[in-house]
Amino acid sequence: MPKINLFVYGTLKRGQRNHRLLAGQEFVDSAHTLPGYRLYYSGSYPCLVEDAINGAAVAGEIWRVDESCLTQLDRLEGAPALFRRAPIEVEEFTEAVSAYFYNGDVTGWRDCGTVWP
Repeated sequence: MPKINLFVYGTLKRGQRNHRLLAGQEFVDSAHTLPGYRLYYSGSYPCLVEDAINGAAVAGEIWRVDESCLTQLDRLEGAPALFRRAPIEVEEFTEAVSAYFYNGDVTGWRDCGTVWP
C-alpha cells in the first residue's frame, strides 16, 4: 500500500491529544516549512494557512502514513470541506509532502505564528 509524507503541526504531533491516530505510522523527522505559512488558533486547534506577505517557517513533524490512516485523518480534519490536504514546501526535504490547510476565514483569530502550542 503506498504511503504519503504528511506534515503535522498541531493536535497530531507527538504528545498532543490526537496523536493516537498516527499509531503504527512512521515518524520521519521534525521539520519546518519554507516561509510562506502561518498558524491561527480556532479555540481548540491550530489552523494552517498560506500567507505570502507575513508567512514564516512553521514548525511540525513529518509522518509517513498509509491510506487507511489518511481516511481517519480526513474524517478528523473535516476534509475536504473544513480542511483540504495539499502539497506544502518543507525545508531540507526533497520528497513530496502534504499538509492539512484550513479553508475558512481566520480574520479575528489569534495568530500563533510558527509553532503550536
